[in-house]
Amino acid sequence: MDTTKRSAKSVIAALAKDWMSVVGIILLLIVFTILSQVKFGEQYFLTWSNFKNILLQTSAIAIVAIGQSILLLGGNFDLSLGRMLCLTSCVGATLMKAENPMPLGIIIILMFVIGLCVGSINGIMVAVIGVPAMIATLGTQYICYGLAKLITQAVPIPKMPSQIAWLGRGYIFGQIPVCAVIMVVLYAIAQFITTKTKVGRNIYAVGGSKEAAFFSGINVKKYHFGTFILGSILSTFGGLVLMSRLNSVAVTNGQNYEFDGVISSIIGGVSLAGGKGRVIGTMFGALFLNILFNGFSQMGIDPFVQDVLKGIVLVLAVTLDVIGNVKKS
Repeated sequence: MDTTKRSAKSVIAALAKDWMSVVGIILLLIVFTILSQVKFGEQYFLTWSNFKNILLQTSAIAIVAIGQSILLLGGNFDLSLGRMLCLTSCVGATLMKAENPMPLGIIIILMFVIGLCVGSINGIMVAVIGVPAMIATLGTQYICYGLAKLITQAVPIPKMPSQIAWLGRGYIFGQIPVCAVIMVVLYAIAQFITTKTKVGRNIYAVGGSKEAAFFSGINVKKYHFGTFILGSILSTFGGLVLMSRLNSVAVTNGQNYEFDGVISSIIGGVSLAGGKGRVIGTMFGALFLNILFNGFSQMGIDPFVQDVLKGIVLVLAVTLDVIGNVKKS
């Protein structure tokens, strides 16, 4: 009987840890549906039109958050992801709007090359030289942002090529956003790789204990470097989706996406301590955040107040993660 009770408790604890974001999403949907009905006398929140907007707003952030969550699983994080997105988008948009533009395919390849260069610099500094991830990526964050402002002179670039419009503004059957489908597919691939392959198991091992992973024969430096490269690829792709959805590029593109990725990951059950959690939870964490702030906007809450609330969500999520890790140790 005691064994059964302990088993039930462990199952509930696991569900609470891994799927609390889903429970949170359901609660938010219920609360904002009721508030919307009370405030407006009719339903504005729980509509397919509003949910499409939430999916559109979530997609780019969630794609960037895949890379951040895998970095966290491997025991690192990257503070440059948002500004890397900004830089690659600004370079791409500038080339696309040139008087004699290069072929679009080549421009997109150049965007990814720039992203890979930034990711490689981060990887070399952290994995090879041993610079702390916070310092290394904070430095590249400032470099990326400065270069983006130099390239654009902080002037927005409107009207992206129609060839990429489908990526951020296209719909399947006229109802399902293409970028949301891409987001789900990328998360399914990332979840499969991290849970069903040797590479994924090694990422968890490195994040759980670098020393133990090293003595078991895992090339720790290679995995640290590789996760920074993956983060740069996903950040650049997120930038493509965002520039397509907004149909413009500005130096504000991707602002705070690195922190949104961390918050989404922690809410989704990925631990800051490394080696714990599931990538798929990050997608639900990103959805939770965007549903929360979509509801706040509909309720007329001041955007500056929303920034304060986002900070509170981050502090609470990190605190709960730390408390959970202390209890387990």
